[in-house]
Amino acid sequence: MRKKILLVDDSTTVLLMERMILAKDHYDVVEAHDGQEGVEKALEERPDLILMDVVMPRLGGFEACKRLREDETTREIPVIMVTTRGELQSVESGYAAGCNDYVTKPINGLELLTKVRSCLGQ
Repeated sequence: MRKKILLVDDSTTVLLMERMILAKDHYDVVEAHDGQEGVEKALEERPDLILMDVVMPRLGGFEACKRLREDETTREIPVIMVTTRGELQSVESGYAAGCNDYVTKPINGLELLTKVRSCLGQ
């Protein structure tokens, strides 16, 4: 069975790039364009993994991750933050919010796939 990954980012360019990187491993991909939509899609779609930006309209990635961790149906879904915010304070905030891993942009395709596979136990 193919794994489903939810991509949450307000940049269509980043979403396209992530899709291209993930296409190599033939994942099913669902998209959301801000944190609020990401939380809603996670509840609806029950993905195996979420790739989440930090800086987004309506609801940022850290708060969205906290909400996912508070909900019984989504708390076990691994979350990888994918963001330009690479400073130590942001990385610490990501882990404090409950993310499983952290990747900084610009995205390194090999690094991202390695972390995705690890979070999915592949």
